[in-house]
Amino acid sequence: MKLGIYTAILHDRPLREALEIITSLGLTGAEINAGGFLGTPHLPVQQLLSGALAPEDYLKAFSDTGVELTGLNVNGNPLDPDPVAGPQHAADLRRAIEVAGMLGVRRVVTMSGLPAAEPGGTTPAWNVNPWHSAYLDSLEYQWDTVAVPFWREIEALAATHGVKVCIEMHPHNLVFNPATLKRLVERVEARHIGAEMDPSHLFWQGIDPVAAIEDLGPLVFHAAAKDTRINKRCRVNGVLDDRFTRVTENPVGLGGRWTLNTWPAESSWDFVAVGRGHDESFWRGFLGALRKVDPGMAVNIEHEDMELGQLEGLEVAAQTLRAANS
Repeated sequence: MKLGIYTAILHDRPLREALEIITSLGLTGAEINAGGFLGTPHLPVQQLLSGALAPEDYLKAFSDTGVELTGLNVNGNPLDPDPVAGPQHAADLRRAIEVAGMLGVRRVVTMSGLPAAEPGGTTPAWNVNPWHSAYLDSLEYQWDTVAVPFWREIEALAATHGVKVCIEMHPHNLVFNPATLKRLVERVEARHIGAEMDPSHLFWQGIDPVAAIEDLGPLVFHAAAKDTRINKRCRVNGVLDDRFTRVTENPVGLGGRWTLNTWPAESSWDFVAVGRGHDESFWRGFLGALRKVDPGMAVNIEHEDMELGQLEGLEVAAQTLRAANS
């Protein structure tokens, strides 16, 4: 397996320094932001597209440090009905696919997106349990009218540039579990669209990530290493905990109109560093399941553990992942 780091957590470091941190942790791969919710601190997209920067000149930092660029990340909501955010994120995805092709990177990570509930709506609406016919009508609009035509376009673009688009199965998106991932692939008749296997969003839904890998098989193109801890409070409030506090500032610079609200105290679950939610034996099985799909698959650490510092969290995750891969 190609073990590395998704460098969003190192956004405040220059690219070469971020790559040197990766090598210092005994890892060999990097996944770089290419737009969407986050900016492009490590990827000069416009310079590459305009020809002002040659791909080989950009990639020199990687060859010098012995780190492989294994993916571009452009997570966002390309189906957002907001007239600024949606088109911005969709354009970022198109550019990321083009840049990936230029750089010889074969994986672009993104989310499926989430439209409004109906034509003319202005806010994304997540309808996941259509027990009422109105919800089913809404889902049919979201899939048939918005998502499928968009993703057919993306499938064609990915094929043109020789890129696989890896969708993170993320709640608050149309694709959030294996069933919805397979639905998108089947509806689009896709060969270049599959899954980025991030177990952290599956754990709190009650999904076994290893079983999900076995179910999806060759549709798993890429993977993230991020853990989730289910807390005692989950027994009271369940996993659908809505006790968030609205904030007005945007400390992480999310694109468009997006901000992150404050996570609830005594939460039902938390994102934690690899090994702090599930022990090494789980991660050994997780990597083993991925290896059966593709022995050369990239698995990149995503650090969102609010209890650990920037480098501390990466060190904990890297140590667990290296041990699980031995």
